[in-house]
Amino acid sequence: MAAAAAAGVVNYPLVSALLAFAVAQSSKVFTTWYKDNRWDARQFIASGGMPSSHLATVTALAVAVGIQEGFRSATFATALVFACVVMHDAFGVRLHAGKQAEVLNQIVYELPEEHPLSETKPLREILGHTVPQVVAGCILGILMAVVMHLALGRP
Repeated sequence: MAAAAAAGVVNYPLVSALLAFAVAQSSKVFTTWYKDNRWDARQFIASGGMPSSHLATVTALAVAVGIQEGFRSATFATALVFACVVMHDAFGVRLHAGKQAEVLNQIVYELPEEHPLSETKPLREILGHTVPQVVAGCILGILMAVVMHLALGRP
């Protein structure tokens, strides 16, 4: 990998983003174990939870683009706006959709057995992120971009 990096073959922003995503998703397994005292391999592919892998990914991408292209470049501006949209979606729209799913699941649970919707499959309740989960994802993304910058010896 060092030879590829020296030759300029490695796409530093892409590698940073993918690494941030992998670390965030992997860490959810450990945060679930710490919080619930159980191993849950489904956390490798689950959405929601601590930290936000969506935010880790787009933050790493934006920071890596800023480091590589310059923080005054149009490419960085595009990546930053993209990261802000994902952030708004994560703790705005998706968080509230999850809360609505929780209420709807409770309503369906309380329906009498003869009601046609009583056998409805429950909706996913963990869709979005809390502010601490978003902040943790952003911090992780920044760290991954900086670590990859140092590891690849980027200028």
